[in-house]
Amino acid sequence: MKTTTRNGIAALLLLLAISCKKENISVQTTSITSERVTQDILTDDKDLAANSVKIGTQIWMTKNLNVNRYRNGDTIPQVKHNTPWLILYQDKWCLYNNERANGAVYGKLYNWYAINDPRGLAPPGWHIPSDSEWTILTTFLGGDAVAGGKMKETGTAHWLSPNTDATNSSGFTGVAAGNRYNTGSFLYFGMYGWGWSSSESNDLAWYRRLNYNDGGVFRGAADKRDGISVRCIRDN
Repeated sequence: MKTTTRNGIAALLLLLAISCKKENISVQTTSITSERVTQDILTDDKDLAANSVKIGTQIWMTKNLNVNRYRNGDTIPQVKHNTPWLILYQDKWCLYNNERANGAVYGKLYNWYAINDPRGLAPPGWHIPSDSEWTILTTFLGGDAVAGGKMKETGTAHWLSPNTDATNSSGFTGVAAGNRYNTGSFLYFGMYGWGWSSSESNDLAWYRRLNYNDGGVFRGAADKRDGISVRCIRDN
């Protein structure tokens, strides 16, 4: 009887020890998961804010935006397939050709509904430039005919040849991220680098575009479903 009781007590203690160990592991895993969620929200924002340049009276980020959450932490939907990209008139993002590696270099492509969402796409202290703020930038750099060369990263690592007139003298460091047309098709990777503005034009929204084959900046208006890069400008 004494042996049975002693064995029973030992077995009970062993079960309690295993239970406590499992509980500790569970708590630790939850803590790590929460930390990772927080990092997903903040890491890109901090990195982008640290990579900025003053051009005239403005301060611009030197990388395209690469966040998948709004300022309040809400997730922005990622849409990979063509049909929902075409038919959904709502906020969404993608990576060019849905290739994960493109995000680190070229940032994400956002439609204009994400740009205009009241939860805030830009990190705190930053905003999406208006059409007039883009004009201030290109005017300071000598006008649309020559400003593009001063805004483009040099060389052909992230541009197709000849990357005409690229000097990056402004420090803007524009790259040819391409875009996603409203049908869902990916286009112009290596050829053109777009940047949304926050300004509307009826059913369209204004953007700026850098070109691989000239040193200018093109101003145009695109379908709000198009996927285009985002450059943020610091709040005044």
